[in-house]
Amino acid sequence: MKTLETFSTFIGKYFAVWVMLIAVIAYLAPTPFLGLGQYITILLGVVMFGMGLTLKASDFKLVLTKPLPVFIGIIAQFTIMPLTALAIAYILQLPSELAAGLVLLGSVPGGTASNVMVYLAKGNVPLSITMTSVSTLLAPILTPLLLLLLAGQWMPVDAKSMFMSIIQVIIVPIALGILVRKFLPTVVDKSISIVPLISVFAIIVIVSAVVSGNQDKIASAGLLVFFAVFLHNGAGLLLGYYAGKLCGLSLQDQRAISIEVGMQNSGLGVALAAAHFGPLAALPSTFGAVWHNISGPILATYWSKRPVRNVEVDKITSTVTQKAKSI
Repeated sequence: MKTLETFSTFIGKYFAVWVMLIAVIAYLAPTPFLGLGQYITILLGVVMFGMGLTLKASDFKLVLTKPLPVFIGIIAQFTIMPLTALAIAYILQLPSELAAGLVLLGSVPGGTASNVMVYLAKGNVPLSITMTSVSTLLAPILTPLLLLLLAGQWMPVDAKSMFMSIIQVIIVPIALGILVRKFLPTVVDKSISIVPLISVFAIIVIVSAVVSGNQDKIASAGLLVFFAVFLHNGAGLLLGYYAGKLCGLSLQDQRAISIEVGMQNSGLGVALAAAHFGPLAALPSTFGAVWHNISGPILATYWSKRPVRNVEVDKITSTVTQKAKSI
């Protein structure tokens, strides 16, 4: 078991590498992966079940004790990302299916990998976890609504069908995970360390399925899609940071909101695009699954080398120093 835990940690640590590697392999040799597309929804449910196993009541505590950062973060999540996607789609004049796919990527909740990135960036981890949890629970309502308002100009949006898809793919597996943790806590605690391994495997299979099934489309539109995703992610990280800054939040909160806003649940984007829009619309989320897990660690590493100053300690130190001078 110890060996498996070590292997799971190793796999999770280099998640971006495995995603890029499998994407390249699936592009160069698509045939072995072509049959995996039918399992995308099931695999995403597995990832969400793993998320449910890690959730606790305390993850939602901030909603009651310190609601302002959570409220600002969620508003930023569901305004900055979809509206930025809309703007980029217009500026780059993306084809209809790609434009709808980019807006879809901007309308899904934050990804679970963001919590680890916030920890590495020395940001507010409880805020990050709460934002991921709350945005995920709001997704059945907000994601179809945003797509109906913003992407309906390019593709027909069946909001009711999408609502049911998100309930089935996200809410039900998360609820099951929470129940399993509640009634089998000892079993969960002993096996929780291998959950990242299962989640990484599921995401890798999802990426390989989408890339292999869209080899020709990636060849013709890949560079354009990557550039759109690159701009979208960069805008989310930057504007998320300044949303917290303009609202007077702490530096730790700013870092958490930045990463939460910038890193999306790309797996959900792939599943919804494949089910409701078409394979080409899944490309932005597929590229997002790769790029978000590159930009996130880069930003986290940069911030990790710039420690967050404790404002309260600074105030106390300043007061003590002033009193000492007056003596």
